[in-house]
Amino acid sequence: MTLLHVDRLTKQFGNALAVDALSFELKEHTATALIGPNGAGKTTTLSMLAGLLSATDGSIKFQKSDRRDVRSLIGFLPQAPKFYPWLSALEFTEMAARISGMEARHAKQEAKKTLEFVGMAEAMTKKTATFSGGMKQRLGLAQAIVHKPKLLLLDEPVAALDPVGRRQVMTLLKEIQQQTTILYSTHILNDAEEMTDQLLFLRQGKLVEQGTLDGVREKYAEPKIVIEFDQIEGARLFKESAPWSMTIEGRKAWLDLSDQAVHMNDIFSSLSAKTYNVRKVERQTASLEEIFMKVVLDS
Repeated sequence: MTLLHVDRLTKQFGNALAVDALSFELKEHTATALIGPNGAGKTTTLSMLAGLLSATDGSIKFQKSDRRDVRSLIGFLPQAPKFYPWLSALEFTEMAARISGMEARHAKQEAKKTLEFVGMAEAMTKKTATFSGGMKQRLGLAQAIVHKPKLLLLDEPVAALDPVGRRQVMTLLKEIQQQTTILYSTHILNDAEEMTDQLLFLRQGKLVEQGTLDGVREKYAEPKIVIEFDQIEGARLFKESAPWSMTIEGRKAWLDLSDQAVHMNDIFSSLSAKTYNVRKVERQTASLEEIFMKVVLDS
């Protein structure tokens, strides 16, 4: 079921068009990755959806709410969350819960449970001024989900983290997705491959492509067959004798399937006809990074 419907959302700063007639839908309990280079309009889009920035034109509609103010249904984690340094993690998270409309006693209970969930049980009473970057990101996530939002908006949620911290936060987000809908911006394409039901590609404020990961891969696929030989000489000899065009890189022969018909059985027959020492033969499809370069940078 559709949770959010965005129609021709536009934001202009003076003469600069930051977001240009953006339209998309978010389904319940899905994760959507907002992908684009710096300046594509990702943060501006998230800020409008969070109610922190007014739109110049267009509409944002929650399908399951008749409220005029739906901000209590939204959780938002900015790219660089700021905290009051004199507050503890528990005090800050409890404050966020109260702002969302929770009663005092309930807010404290939920703040404790949420901090435990994000792995900050031992740091609840510590002042935020003492926190590392990873701890601040966890606390930012806690304040964004303490009120159990219908929609969670995350601006580059793991960009500032080391590989261990990134893995821990991505694991948390997968658990959170079971209870809510997530829209997050990222330039770490491995994360988008790992956790996404829908991809939105932005360039200069415009939506230039959208779809599921499998759907986008199929559309922009440039399938290749890679043959790895034991020695460089094997790759060279195979190119000279085989009937297909290919590229040689060291011990590997790359056959591009986008403009020629190549069947695996024919390849195996050709390899077995000569005495080649082959390590492996595999079929590869375009990576998300290759698709990103084609869709966002070449469009």
